[in-house]
Amino acid sequence: MNNEKGILAIFKDPDQLKLAATQIRDKKVKSFDAFTPFPVHGIEDAMGMKRSFLPWVTFIAGCTGGSLGMYFQIWTSSIIWPLNVGGKPFASIPAFIPVTFESTVLIAGLSTAAALFWVCGLPKGNPRILDPRLTNDHFGLFISANDPQYRESEFSELLKRAGANEVRVL
Repeated sequence: MNNEKGILAIFKDPDQLKLAATQIRDKKVKSFDAFTPFPVHGIEDAMGMKRSFLPWVTFIAGCTGGSLGMYFQIWTSSIIWPLNVGGKPFASIPAFIPVTFESTVLIAGLSTAAALFWVCGLPKGNPRILDPRLTNDHFGLFISANDPQYRESEFSELLKRAGANEVRVL
C-alpha cells in the first residue's frame, strides 16, 4: 500500500457500491475511485464519468492507416514502379483492398493501445493496493483526502448508510 490518504469503503454488493458512488458524486466530490473485481454496469454513470475519447483516437488512426496504405500502394504501383501485368490498370483499387484493410486495423489498434497506456499513465511504478480482497470478491470506493470537498466524518457515515461492510480511514 502506498501513502494515499482518504477513506476506503468495502462493499459486498455492486449495487451498494453504485449507490454510494452516486451519493458521493452528488456531494460534488471529484477525487474518488471505484475498485471492482469485474466490470460493473452503470458505475461510470454513478461516478459521473464522461465518455472516453479513445473511440475517436481509433477512428482517426484507422482512417489515417487506411489512407496511407492505399496511398502507398498506388504510389508504388503507378508512380515509382509501374508494371503492366496482363493489361490491368496501374492503380487497380480492388486489388489494394486487403492491404488497405490490414493497415487500417494495424494503425488503429496500435494507436488505441498507445493512447490507452498514455491516458492511464502506464506503466506506474508502485500501484496502489488498498485491499487485496478488491481483486477477488469485494468492491471498494476510495475518496481521496486531497479533494476540496473531503469531510472525513460525514463521508464515513454516508458510506456506512449506503451499505458498506467496512469503512477505513487511510
